[in-house]
Amino acid sequence: MKILQLCYKPPFPPVDGGTLAMNSVTQGLLAAGNEVKVLTVWSDKHPMRINQNHAEYIEKTRCEGVYIDLAIHPIDALIALLCGESYNVKRFVNREFDAKLQEVLKSEDFDIVQFESIFMAPYLSTVRRLSNARTVLRAHNVEHHIWRQSALSTKNPLKRWYLKKLALALRHYELEEINKFDGIACISPSDVTVFKNEGCRRPLTSIPFGIDIKPSTDDTVEPMSLFHIGSMDWTPNQEGVRWFLREVWPIVHKENPNVKLYLAGRRMPEDILNLHEESVVVLGEVDDATQFMSSKQINIVPLLNGSGIRIKILEAMSLGKVVISTSIGASGIDFTDGEELFIADTPRQFADRIIECVGNINLCNEVGAKAKKLISEKYANGITTQRFIDFYNKISLTSL
Repeated sequence: MKILQLCYKPPFPPVDGGTLAMNSVTQGLLAAGNEVKVLTVWSDKHPMRINQNHAEYIEKTRCEGVYIDLAIHPIDALIALLCGESYNVKRFVNREFDAKLQEVLKSEDFDIVQFESIFMAPYLSTVRRLSNARTVLRAHNVEHHIWRQSALSTKNPLKRWYLKKLALALRHYELEEINKFDGIACISPSDVTVFKNEGCRRPLTSIPFGIDIKPSTDDTVEPMSLFHIGSMDWTPNQEGVRWFLREVWPIVHKENPNVKLYLAGRRMPEDILNLHEESVVVLGEVDDATQFMSSKQINIVPLLNGSGIRIKILEAMSLGKVVISTSIGASGIDFTDGEELFIADTPRQFADRIIECVGNINLCNEVGAKAKKLISEKYANGITTQRFIDFYNKISLTSL
């Protein structure tokens, strides 16, 4: 098959959950013998870092990028608000990107055009006009749910009102557009349920993030160490870490002062970077995420908001790490609580799980081994890639 992958930010080199998810699809499809061309948006926040050092990637994907100014402009945001438009999506509408897409579609034929996130949906009409390819929306999240949850958790009344308006406009757009694609591939089963309940009539499937199983890069694991790693410019990660520091960490530190917490991730907020908390180490972005995770004992995921699948959980599990997560954080992963990972939804539950695990190395080893086995059996990239191919074939037949 020939697949055109339209990305809302550069998928390579993979530096966060979104880029990892997109790149795993690219690499899986290429490994299975398909042709993939990548056309991506890039911005000041997510610059184009693909260069001559990535010659193999460029050769295989023929990756091209178009700059879009995705900065928030208050006047444009106000106009969109008054017109009832989704400013989240409108920022991605760009003449230069559309022109490049037209050029690509006129120069070659594709079997599938995959839109990575609802933010690329404005270009669906261009694809329909110039191509007979089947169209797939890769829904990384139910985006309007995330914004609605953020609004509900915001204390500032004016900000809460504005976020609710954004969420409502995004919901209207998202639910209208999903019925224009030939198929929707969600990352988690719960997102499939949401779309069905909210009126999606198109073929839906759940295909999780695919993992390339990597060996642990560090045989030395620091005992009694907790770690959190994730893109810290994503609001749900910020909210979760702040909740953990405020509600959970004081309990843990009081009951076991030997436990140490490491916080890593790109674009760490200033208030967390400047945190002066005993036994808390704030690292910011790390050079090698796999090495960092391998060297620590327990992965904490205190997520209070979000959808899709937390890719860093799957990565940690693939390294045989114990993961302690909220139910929201672990949503979309097929697991048994207490077998492959632990669920904790209150500060007391979270603290109890941590205290239990740091004091029982045999428990950590047992759960970590089961976690690694689960990933190899259900989330290996070869398995998820085949599910994409099967779905492409299905919608190609049903769309004839």
